[in-house]
Amino acid sequence: MTDLLENPRAGRVKAVAALTKKDVRADTGLFLLEGPQAVREAIAYAPELLRELYVTPTAAERYDLHDAPVDTWFVTEQVLAAMADTVTPQGVVAVCQQFPTSVRQVFPDPGAVGLEARVDPATNRPLPGLVAILEEVRDPGNAGTIIRAADSAGADAVVLTGRSVDPYNPKVVRSTTGSLFHVPVSVGVSLQDAVARAKALGYTVLAADVSGEDLPAVRAEGLLDGPTAWVFGNEARGLGPDDLALVDRAVKVPIYGAAESMNLATAASVCLYESAFALRTRA
Repeated sequence: MTDLLENPRAGRVKAVAALTKKDVRADTGLFLLEGPQAVREAIAYAPELLRELYVTPTAAERYDLHDAPVDTWFVTEQVLAAMADTVTPQGVVAVCQQFPTSVRQVFPDPGAVGLEARVDPATNRPLPGLVAILEEVRDPGNAGTIIRAADSAGADAVVLTGRSVDPYNPKVVRSTTGSLFHVPVSVGVSLQDAVARAKALGYTVLAADVSGEDLPAVRAEGLLDGPTAWVFGNEARGLGPDDLALVDRAVKVPIYGAAESMNLATAASVCLYESAFALRTRA
């Protein structure tokens, strides 16, 4: 630990706070990480990505961050508030290096080496691939929650097309609650390229869309038993006709109650878990 940083207008403080801006993140290749849980996940899964840690003395004691494997500064609550994107950052802010995964690793060229296959711990057998593709998903909370759901469902990767929100947006990062460090995330690719690559590797590409067939029927048909890439579209507009023309089938989560619609992240979670259940119960 260094001496206490007390000036909210110091150059170092301003540089950290500037990471809330997309252009600054793009220029520096860095992003902002807030809260003890996210920082603990970074320390556990990707300590080499941590660049700086700022923590109040109280938070350092509470979360046992005195020996974090990164340059660490004590700061006042006022300094932390000036750095953070949230109103209540819980006394901990870190600066991390961005680490996007190439789409060629998620969907490698046939014959090339890509991501390692996931193994079902119950059977010790490799699981077919499961990937989430986000097309023009703009809400940071939805994007982060889908990344978290994909991680929870054992997905191999998440692909955010170039028209989707920046995964290093502070709100996205917070919504992943650390899952950003668990599941590979690819950015910047077009939907057409992602779908073409998935199909070339034998994935069934399914679009979550209200025009599609009911999800339980699709699962009963056995369509979720093999490698599957789910495409999730814009919160307001969904997927357009040109987008739907790219995929193998459109599938909807049926609504059995009186709700007018389902939140995108909730629907995505259902779809990803249906795939996870199918992959683990297939003959």
